[in-house]
Amino acid sequence: MLSKERRFQNLDILRGLMALFVVIYHIPQLSRAVGLPHFADWPVFNRGTEAVKVFFTLSGYLIIGLLYDEKSKSGSISIRNFYIRRILRLYPVYYAVLIFGFTYYHFILPKLGVNYEVNYNLLEAIVLNVAFLPNVFVVQYEPGSILLILWSIGVEEQFYLLIAPLLAFIATKRYAKGLLVFTLVYLLLFHFPGTSVLKSNWLYYYYMSAGGFVAIITRMGYRLSFSFFPARLSVYLLFVLYFITDWFKFSNEFASEILQLLLFTILITNLVIDEYKGDKNSFMRYLGTISYGIYMYHMIVLNLVLFITLKLQDIFNLSSIAIILFVNLTCIFGTILLAHVSYRYFESYFLRLKQKFRK
Repeated sequence: MLSKERRFQNLDILRGLMALFVVIYHIPQLSRAVGLPHFADWPVFNRGTEAVKVFFTLSGYLIIGLLYDEKSKSGSISIRNFYIRRILRLYPVYYAVLIFGFTYYHFILPKLGVNYEVNYNLLEAIVLNVAFLPNVFVVQYEPGSILLILWSIGVEEQFYLLIAPLLAFIATKRYAKGLLVFTLVYLLLFHFPGTSVLKSNWLYYYYMSAGGFVAIITRMGYRLSFSFFPARLSVYLLFVLYFITDWFKFSNEFASEILQLLLFTILITNLVIDEYKGDKNSFMRYLGTISYGIYMYHMIVLNLVLFITLKLQDIFNLSSIAIILFVNLTCIFGTILLAHVSYRYFESYFLRLKQKFRK
């Protein structure tokens, strides 16, 4: 959620699209897992991980940029207020999904006669998830799709627990150099065999630091965007092609990460200057507004839709195409509806409260 002082409309649209990419990435995966027909032959259905990395880059661009602005204007950063804002934005939904996930796997599925193996101690699971380590929990125990989705929230919070105090301590003139060095060194460590624990626990901190780096250097007057509109259009086209084709898929993972970092950061800087001129209340913008709910709730909706579809399949002789269409459309629109209800009647209270902790 951006500050009321500045809202980048194009970034809202980007967030909404990336949330939908995550949804359509998981639909065929879970359909396959329960034995239902599925379709994932097109590259667009296999870009969920990349979409999350775009979220990480956006997060760094927006949040580190706001911290830089705060310190530049006031001479300090209120770490207390920063953490309170993070808690109010993320954790009501985070804990709602966490509690539902534990309830679902420990109590609801057994009541429904579904044999789902829980291979972790509940107390240990609670401790790991409360201690900002859901990614470690997911990697160790594979606890189920509803809880799986929490990993990225943990990775973000681990990064900001580290970076916010550092930014409060050092001078703003050192921000750009520090973030650049961190990004490059961490990227190398992430792909170094001797520090494989970073990759095995999905600690993609360098996307957030890279987003923060470009936010700072653009504020310092350096230009990463193109003034010539056809050049900006070529960036947007390249980004679209990256998500809907395999043309830029490298066998070398390190090369792929470099391309993603460059593409995502340059895309964001161009979107910011190429401000959307359409309806401020457009559907795509609203999807961006509720994108956190779309991301967090879609596994709950998908599990419900798959359970219903399995029952319908036992009753009716449904074709594979009918099942695929039903699952995809019901999951997408059901997730949007649930995210809308959550944003309006649940999250909005905490978002209003969050504004009180801004300088």
